[in-house]
Amino acid sequence: MSTSGIFKTLLYTMNTLLKQEKYKAVLAVVKGFRNGAVYGAKIRAPHALVMTFLFKSGSLKDKLKAIAQATYTHSRNLAYFVFTYKGLQVLQERIQGKRLQSQSFLAACLGGWLVFGDNNHINSQINMYLLSRILFALSRLAVEKGYIPQPKRDPFPLFSALVWGIVLWLFEYHPHTLQPSLQSSMNYLYHDSNEWHSISDFLIYNKMPAPSSQ
Repeated sequence: MSTSGIFKTLLYTMNTLLKQEKYKAVLAVVKGFRNGAVYGAKIRAPHALVMTFLFKSGSLKDKLKAIAQATYTHSRNLAYFVFTYKGLQVLQERIQGKRLQSQSFLAACLGGWLVFGDNNHINSQINMYLLSRILFALSRLAVEKGYIPQPKRDPFPLFSALVWGIVLWLFEYHPHTLQPSLQSSMNYLYHDSNEWHSISDFLIYNKMPAPSSQ
């Protein structure tokens, strides 16, 4: 059999296997791992590229290495989490004989502990991103369920005022409590804009480039 024939046979076998309903749960876990890895890379790579070249010092090689490391870590962690979460859901459903809301919560809790429990800057960013989203979601759910009354006015302006008031107070007087990337961004916006020496570092540069050593 030719190489193309072997490839066609293999492709047909794989496609037939993927259509088998009895393997769907396991295959969904595997594809979840794939999607987690791809999505993590897509999200982290551009963010790491921008933040590294804006705020990091060092050689081009060091910067590219930092971007690759951050992208790999985010991609790997998200892939591991999706794999763990979906796998534990399948396991609980098989044991209990039906699907329950608690299964999702418990699977995600264990996955979060195992994968995102390591206190590093990547996990910290992801967890804080999710925290802001779930606070919004829980507030909306509380209104939908009638636990708190529907606001008569849009609360978003008050929310915005409190968020910005608190974060700038923390930045000005307790900056060590904020995440390093947020500190860097705020330093660039609010402190670096207080210093200049000429038109060059007033309009063109944030800070004058250091003279190169010959």
